Amino acid sequence: MKPLKEILDALLSKEITVEQAEELIKIDYIDELDKMAHLDLNRHLRTGIPEVIFAESKTEEMVLEITKIFLEKKDFAIITRLPFDYFDKLEAKYKQNNEYVCDFNKKAKTAFIAKKSYNIHKREGTIGIITAGTSDIPVAEEASLLLKAMGIKTVTSYDVGISGMHRIFPALKEMITKNADVILVIAGMEGTLPGIVSALVDIPVVGVPASSGYGIGEKGKGAITTMLQSCSPGLAVVNIDNGFGAAAFAAIIVKRMYKKQKP
Repeated sequence: MKPLKEILDALLSKEITVEQAEELIKIDYIDELDKMAHLDLNRHLRTGIPEVIFAESKTEEMVLEITKIFLEKKDFAIITRLPFDYFDKLEAKYKQNNEYVCDFNKKAKTAFIAKKSYNIHKREGTIGIITAGTSDIPVAEEASLLLKAMGIKTVTSYDVGISGMHRIFPALKEMITKNADVILVIAGMEGTLPGIVSALVDIPVVGVPASSGYGIGEKGKGAITTMLQSCSPGLAVVNIDNGFGAAAFAAIIVKRMYKKQKP
């Protein structure tokens, strides 16, 4: 990719149009960090989804260093799949520092860290998040963190699975009343709930299989099989425990919906 200065010089000399300059800036702008990680700092310009630090399989030092670069370059960092023992150093470095605002969620293994000067741009649209059981809440919270960081409003209702079928109706009533544009439904065990929800509402539903469950369908295998085999239309399915992927998909739908509505 051309350096930013070259693009701006070409724009000023009228060698390229504003539209061409915008496209060049959107092209993969990669910041190399000691050949350890390639940070896709401009992903949000291309896709609307911010780059996220996936902490699983990274050392504590790598996570701390990459987080530092994100805060220097983008003023915020979103971290997912954080091992529990990494939280202490992150909290000591940022939570106790008055220059930052932090949202650490150990249950969901996620963290959002931002400079106090960073303002989250509020977006139009609402996304509902439902879990079948309490064991599925960490996946829901991972999705919720990304959506909040993107400025998208969420409506949540947890532990409303089919073992107590009556619980789903007040939850759906709230989603409809609050004009949810997409509903994420997280379910483990046999994973029936997303198909039921998509059969009851005229709202796109994203099924997220959770790794709760045991026996022949353990670790989410039963849930993902049920969701993929569902005969209920209007249901899309992401991978097991992929709260982030479900939130990103829903966010893109919402962005496109409201972009189309603008004159």
